[in-house]
Amino acid sequence: MTILGLKNKSFVFGLLLLSVTLGTAVLGEATLKIAILLVITTLLLIIFLKEIEISILFLLALRSSLDLFTQLKVPAAFGIGIELLAIIYVVFCFIRNKSIQTDSFWWLLFGWTIFQGLWLLLMPLDALGFDVTYLADSVREWLRILIWPTTYFLAMQLKGKVAPQKILSFLLLALPFPLLIALFQLQAGTVRINSTFAHANAFASFLLLFMGLVWWKYKNSLQLRWMWIILLGILSFFLISTRALFVLMMLLVSLCVIIIPQLSLKKIIIGLLSFLLIIGLFSSTDYGKSRLESIASTPLLNSEISINRGILLSEFDRNSFNWRLSHWDTVLKAWEKYPVLGYGLGLSKQSIDSKYLPHNDYIRALVEGGILGLFTYLVLLSMYLARSINLIQSSTLDSHKDLSLVIIALCVAVLVGMVTENIWSHTVFFFYFSVLLAVSGWDWSSPNIIVSNN
Repeated sequence: MTILGLKNKSFVFGLLLLSVTLGTAVLGEATLKIAILLVITTLLLIIFLKEIEISILFLLALRSSLDLFTQLKVPAAFGIGIELLAIIYVVFCFIRNKSIQTDSFWWLLFGWTIFQGLWLLLMPLDALGFDVTYLADSVREWLRILIWPTTYFLAMQLKGKVAPQKILSFLLLALPFPLLIALFQLQAGTVRINSTFAHANAFASFLLLFMGLVWWKYKNSLQLRWMWIILLGILSFFLISTRALFVLMMLLVSLCVIIIPQLSLKKIIIGLLSFLLIIGLFSSTDYGKSRLESIASTPLLNSEISINRGILLSEFDRNSFNWRLSHWDTVLKAWEKYPVLGYGLGLSKQSIDSKYLPHNDYIRALVEGGILGLFTYLVLLSMYLARSINLIQSSTLDSHKDLSLVIIALCVAVLVGMVTENIWSHTVFFFYFSVLLAVSGWDWSSPNIIVSNN
């Protein structure tokens, strides 16, 4: 750097210091803070538009660490922030006459999300179970759902600029901080670790998704494959430590989906031993053992216990599955009052004046959106599944097929997990799932796509 350059930088820095000092004296501290915040926001926006690829990759890796600051509303601010960034980027591209990357599935996903806004319009018309008093809650839920197509859109802007393999590898940077926090929780003696997430179940679904991604890395790496096996073991250990029973079933379903297309005795044995090992470790603790034993006292495995009896038992036996039966019964009775259009987006808890979600996403869709809402919900899940099946059929590269297989496994696992859990509320899971969907939709064999060997 030249002496003249240093002098210019020193002059600018001194001018900034003088401006801050004079600004504090003239405008006052509170007004100056707002001004400084606006300047910082403007600078960050300029950086985002100038270094779009690096900015998007950074945002993708950052999201897994933010739920730790839920009480400060950081995750919500992040969601709204990336939605605003996407809008600003579109306007910027129109002004600069630059191309915007989308595909047909993004338009379907975006159109589905816009259609969900119908419930926001119906609420002021008193067409739902709740009136406009609850509109703010529904708007928050709709903005949360809007994150899925927004994330998909941002990932699409990397097409032709960053190799899909590099993007998937970069996503692994979302792991270190959550795993570090989870390790601290284990050392502190936490029974169910939740890491940076609001609930252990959300952390469990996040780990399951990244286990699929790590398996993809193992399958398509030419060197140091043992490293990915070790990472799979670490993720499995933390998965067990969440004490989330539902995720074990999701894991089993995922293993079956991945093994079946290339069925062999070796893969069956490896898959079975892996699952039995995880079950064994899960049941080795008192908590895990009690969770598995509790299933025997439910209508699911005990033919002598009817559903009605299970509901009655839930009042005193502290069995989570029987509690679910009772909770579902209560939610369904509330739905019967407004069967067609439901109560409104994100209002399943309010429909029965409870602090708990339904623990069944199909029932949740029914009570929030009515029969029409459940239909649109099933349409979305069908879109995800059809998209992933179509990708594996059209893929020509083995690495592309493997990623499509991981997505199918996650889709089927989610369909199963939604029966007893609130998977729909796992924002981080669908955030990264949207990235996988976007990247998998590219034609990896096209000369317009930058392909990496790693």
